[in-house]
Amino acid sequence: MPDTIYMLGIGGIGMSGLAQLLRDQGKAVAGSDREASPVTIMLQERGVEVQIGEGELPEDTQMVIYSDAVPSWHPVRSEAREEGIPELSYFEALGEVSKNMRTIAVAGTHGKTTTTGMLAKILQFAEKKPTAIVGSIVRDFESNFLAGSDELFVVEACEYRDHVLKLSPEILVITNLELDHTDYFPDLTALQNTFRIAAEKVPASGFIVTDPSDPVIAAVLQNVSATVIDFTGMQVADTALLGEFNKMNARAAAAAALAAFPDIAPGTIDRALVDFKGSWRRFEYRGETPLGALVYDDYAHHPTAVDKTIRAAKEKFPGKRIVVAFHPHLHSRTQSFMNEFARALALADYSIIAPIYEARTEEDHTISNETLAEKTREVGGNCAAMQSFDEIRDALLKEPRGTLIITMGAGDIYKVAEQIAD
Repeated sequence: MPDTIYMLGIGGIGMSGLAQLLRDQGKAVAGSDREASPVTIMLQERGVEVQIGEGELPEDTQMVIYSDAVPSWHPVRSEAREEGIPELSYFEALGEVSKNMRTIAVAGTHGKTTTTGMLAKILQFAEKKPTAIVGSIVRDFESNFLAGSDELFVVEACEYRDHVLKLSPEILVITNLELDHTDYFPDLTALQNTFRIAAEKVPASGFIVTDPSDPVIAAVLQNVSATVIDFTGMQVADTALLGEFNKMNARAAAAAALAAFPDIAPGTIDRALVDFKGSWRRFEYRGETPLGALVYDDYAHHPTAVDKTIRAAKEKFPGKRIVVAFHPHLHSRTQSFMNEFARALALADYSIIAPIYEARTEEDHTISNETLAEKTREVGGNCAAMQSFDEIRDALLKEPRGTLIITMGAGDIYKVAEQIAD
């Protein structure tokens, strides 16, 4: 990896983690993003130069790293090609950075971020000095990056566009497996094929930490050479995090830590998990409204995650009126899982649907937030579509004490939580 690097989309959660890692390695790192955010502010506070907007390529740039959200025709990428400056995608760069490190990759449809954060925390507690990139700001580290040695790397791996295949982990964690990213995977079989290749890449000396009793996962493990470890029976301490799904995340993290270092004492694992504070936008408490309604924010953007989060909130806060402000993420995902989203949102006492967040260029805009709201009402939900964050904010501010508000989605709906919470 060269010494001077420019990063397009540096405010992305993965890109910003990589920027900090490269800077920690002594590289000169700068970059740009289309708008300021808590992440770009964090980077600037840590000494990384961030330009807001398209950005300008510094004269001494030796490599450009870009996120998936940055198209090939972006002016800076075009200029880099004209000048013969090499380009790498985020996951290509991760593969280069990690190829000489002992790598533990955490993949799966749900729970990747929390599991990765828990695993990094366990290894930190055990004094194994992990370097980690997590898909959210982990409160324990106040960052999505944990600086450690250049020998051990813990990283959250995404299956979208087969990105996970750019990594060569010694240990692969598969938390669970459901169809997602339907703009890339036409069906579950296609998704399984990606995970099958990833699992078969793990060497015979390595480990795959997963739930082999899940038939969807079992199908991808048929020809693996690595040892398969079933994490579901792990005995771990209870964490402060919400829901049974987070207990499963803790079991996966504990099993992966022991696969890497069998000498870690169970007491060390339990202390790390009990102490784990969680991460940004994972049922994160944001405060109260002026009228006394509780405000939480969550990243759930797949119907299963929406369903589990609402159910867990109802279990933890019995008697509370549950109001969800949901920001659908991508037209393709919303259309593919329309019925599933509707059934999940109908679990809330009241749900508000924001306009669909479009993070990628897609052609099919035949559906809208009103389409999803109508479907939610058809299955018995109390639901409304609203056309702006301002309208949603004003509606939520009218909710009385006794209400629990959850802003939910992978877009920027968290801004509403910031506006209404004290």
